[in-house]
Amino acid sequence: MVKGTHMRVSKKLLLGSVVATAALFLAACAPTDTPSPTNEAEGPSEITVGIVTSETGPLAGYGKQYLDAFKAGLDYATDGSGEIDGTTITVEYRDDAGDPDKAVTAVKELIGSGVNIIAGTASSGVALAVAEQAEQNKVLYISGPAAADAITGINDYTFRSGRQSAQDVATAGTFLDDLEGKTITVLAQNTAFGTGNEAAVKAILGAQGATVNSVLVPEDATEFTPFAQQVLANAPDLVFVAWAGATSGAMWQSLSQQGVLDAIPVVTGLGDSATFGAYGEASEKISFLNHYFPGGPDNEVNDAMVEAIEAAGGTPDLFSPDGFNAAIMLVHAIKEGKGDVDAMIAALEGFEFDGPKGKTTVRASDHALIQEMYQAKLVADGGAFVPELVDTVSADDVAPAEAQ
Repeated sequence: MVKGTHMRVSKKLLLGSVVATAALFLAACAPTDTPSPTNEAEGPSEITVGIVTSETGPLAGYGKQYLDAFKAGLDYATDGSGEIDGTTITVEYRDDAGDPDKAVTAVKELIGSGVNIIAGTASSGVALAVAEQAEQNKVLYISGPAAADAITGINDYTFRSGRQSAQDVATAGTFLDDLEGKTITVLAQNTAFGTGNEAAVKAILGAQGATVNSVLVPEDATEFTPFAQQVLANAPDLVFVAWAGATSGAMWQSLSQQGVLDAIPVVTGLGDSATFGAYGEASEKISFLNHYFPGGPDNEVNDAMVEAIEAAGGTPDLFSPDGFNAAIMLVHAIKEGKGDVDAMIAALEGFEFDGPKGKTTVRASDHALIQEMYQAKLVADGGAFVPELVDTVSADDVAPAEAQ
């Protein structure tokens, strides 16, 4: 099927080297023709969606948040029916374990069985690999919590239901005064997520006059004192920390023990609730940018999501909006496009909807998801720390630059 006038030339990406690396995981897979419904007006009686995300592996917690919210969102968007306009939505779940090879295998199997809608993905490295499969096989792909900026604009078939690193970085910038002549050190893991944040800081805060340098840490590192000392040796005016996963506590302890938090202002993203206790004595010394916590937004959709997740025995958390948004987007795409990939892409481009974070817009030009962000702090509460909203940052103020 030939794409219509919404077809765009794929963008040249900020993280070309990451994409090139991801491409090594890929193998050619012949496009699978999905039968068109006999009645285009009514659409097919059933459409299967493939959800590929981390149910095990280092990002399993993020995967669970996404899945719990996706199920709540599908119920919300279909009024509890699991169908839209007579089309039943069936979901096939696959665990990628955070491994691009496993993800590509799962996606190929799903496509081979006739599935032409894929969603999920907590790992940026996985998302980049799956995005290439989506383009090769001409299927719709809606990535989840994966934050690397390279996912935005990578091709016509790839969308995202969460935020991206550029939105995190722009939110960090809202804490700061004039950056002209200032030095920023990025402390991050040497992963697609970490290098995506590094590139975003250079592009966004560097454009405001800051000099940006980096301390990149191997993902398997367990001793962080040398890296904390490197940060101090750089003598920056600000430290931007981009970190994910189980080693967060040890990393923050090293920053605290080496005096980084007392010597230099530190800004980082507020992670999921499992990390709230990980900052220890550092907690009240850190300025947090935030994608989501349940007390951040104030709207009926967020209330509905929180209630539904809790009723099912889950806990609303950092990546809940990503799963909930994905369900809203998929239901809209199926309603408007009736399973035809080109029509579903056209339906999503420019789609504006009320999500858990308020008005949310799929930017037509590159499929970035424009959404509000939050400034937060951690405050002591009965021996634990809980997030508190400092300010809401408008969606337009932190919209990423359009992918070129």
